[in-house]
Amino acid sequence: MKLILTEKPKNVTIIEGFPGFGLIGTIATEFLMEHLETKKIGIIEMDEMPAMIAIHQNKVIEPVSIHYNKSFNMVLVHAINISPELGWKMAELIKELAETLTAKEIISLEGVGSPNPDSGRVFFYSTKEGNSLKKLQGIASPLQEGIIVGVTGALLAKQLKIPLVALFAEAHSNLPDSKAAAEIIKALDAYTGLKIDPKPLYKQAEQFEQKLKTIVQKSKEAEEIQEDKKMMYVG
Repeated sequence: MKLILTEKPKNVTIIEGFPGFGLIGTIATEFLMEHLETKKIGIIEMDEMPAMIAIHQNKVIEPVSIHYNKSFNMVLVHAINISPELGWKMAELIKELAETLTAKEIISLEGVGSPNPDSGRVFFYSTKEGNSLKKLQGIASPLQEGIIVGVTGALLAKQLKIPLVALFAEAHSNLPDSKAAAEIIKALDAYTGLKIDPKPLYKQAEQFEQKLKTIVQKSKEAEEIQEDKKMMYVG
C-alpha cells in the first residue's frame, strides 16, 4: 500500500470515512465532496486489493481517494471499498497522511449497530480535552460501550499524538443508511461550522445511497469474477 499526493497543504483537518455499518463514512464523505468545493490531491494505492476501479458518470472512482477544500483547509479521505483485513495498514497510511500534512485533527465518521437504528442518535469518542470536548458533549452522547472495528479502531489503538474525534451514527448494518449519514453530517456541521444547509440533506443522501449501492455491487461482482478466473487457473 502506498500514499501518493500531488499537493501537500499544511495544518489541515482530516475527515475520513471508510465503509462500515450502513456505509455511513462513505456516504457522508461523498456528500461533503459534493457540498464543498474540493479537488483531488491524492490516492492510496493498494496492491492487496484486486486491480479494479469504478467508472461512474464517465469519472474514475478509485477505492480510496484524497480531496482538499481550501476554504476550511480540510482534507477528505473517501473510500468506496477496502478489505476488512487492511484496517491496520490503512490506519498506518492515515497516520502518514496526517504527519505529512501536519494535521491538527483527524475526524472519523462511522456507523454503529443499534437495536433501534431509526432513533437518529449520534455518539462520539474523542482523545481531545477542554473546550473541544465540552462542545462535543453538547452535540452528541459519549460512546460508553462498543466495539470499534476497521480503520477508526486501528487509529485509536495506535494512540496517535494528533487529536482524534470519532463520530458514530446508529445505523442499519446490512444496508446503506442515508438517514444515519445525514444525522452524522448534521453533528459534524455543528462541531466544525461547515455551514451545511440541512434542508436538501436527506434528499441528496438518498441519491448518494443509490449511487454507492451501484458502485459497491459492481465492485463485488468484479471481485467474484476475478476470483472465479483465479480458481480456473489454479484448477
